[in-house]
Amino acid sequence: MDFIDQIKVLATKIPKLSESIKTEEGAKNALVMPLLNILGYNVFDPTEVVPEFTTDYGTKKGEKVDYAIIQDGKPIILIECKNIDADLDKEHASQLFRYFTVSEAKIGILTNGIIYRFYTDIDAPNKMDDKSFLEINLLDIKEPLINELKRFKKESFNIDDLATIACELKYTKEIKLILANEINSPSEEFVKFFAKRVNEGPFTQSVREKFTIITKNALNQFINDRINDRLKFAMSDTITSTSNISDSSENLASDSVSINSDETITTEDEIEGFHIVKSILRENIDLKRIVIRDKKSYCGILLDNNNRKPICRMYFNTKQKYIGLFTEDKNEEKVPIEDLNCIYSYADKLKNTVGNYENGKQQIEGIN
Repeated sequence: MDFIDQIKVLATKIPKLSESIKTEEGAKNALVMPLLNILGYNVFDPTEVVPEFTTDYGTKKGEKVDYAIIQDGKPIILIECKNIDADLDKEHASQLFRYFTVSEAKIGILTNGIIYRFYTDIDAPNKMDDKSFLEINLLDIKEPLINELKRFKKESFNIDDLATIACELKYTKEIKLILANEINSPSEEFVKFFAKRVNEGPFTQSVREKFTIITKNALNQFINDRINDRLKFAMSDTITSTSNISDSSENLASDSVSINSDETITTEDEIEGFHIVKSILRENIDLKRIVIRDKKSYCGILLDNNNRKPICRMYFNTKQKYIGLFTEDKNEEKVPIEDLNCIYSYADKLKNTVGNYENGKQQIEGIN
């Protein structure tokens, strides 16, 4: 099992475990220690992972950080754990800040077992930054960030490389946050930047109000266009391969890419859900046979681009998300899910559905 799959397996356990985890120690044992194990550290070897690591600070003696990861006899990473219900936005990292200042470690991690915030000393040497340079949320896994987490594996950890990478990640994170805020609520300065380039008149109050709406709409349209352009490109190989399937009676429809004649737009969640299903089925069938087809009321994932072979349906356009699973007797079962990672919980059902098609047991009539 590769690294990201191990992370996803741990993530799928969180919804069930969270009901039983009532203490900080529970979060450590059930969530933090397994993650350290995935990263390659032996949590039972005190030469690698030291629990309750002592860090004296000024007149305060015997101050302890929850874990210290050791390399060559010296701490390289300090980890401060909070209760699973702790809001890390409200939980100041003051303890971690103190520990960081008086230790040789260059990485500090603040976590509640679900969210992991990584800090270093970009702004001032030996002084932990106020803002994290990397944040991993196991209930909202983003593969590019998981790839960054790989750098913290025992076998690949290199503090010299991390210094440069942390700087890039921190500023990238902050710029993305600024862009997100501007997209949701464009500032006057941001609106004026664009208005001055397309409108020669003075930037009056009425012009500002008009271009605030125009700018916000233009940005959202631009983002949707880019998403769908990338999806069409990514799906082009799939369309090419499925167009050669010999059974013409299976009616390989031309609207199997994400944008159809009804101007349906495939969302980021639907794209991510599609990739999760592909990840689940990658050992069972050729991934080129798995195709996404979007509709107004749902987004379908098909085998061989055949509308009689639905693997599942995604109902992600409402506050409560559902995944539609197909039983052997051709019935669709809509199951509510809390987040996209819950799809992994239905891996066996998805594999069984594909297996039934492959064995000729099931072809569902009238699926459009």
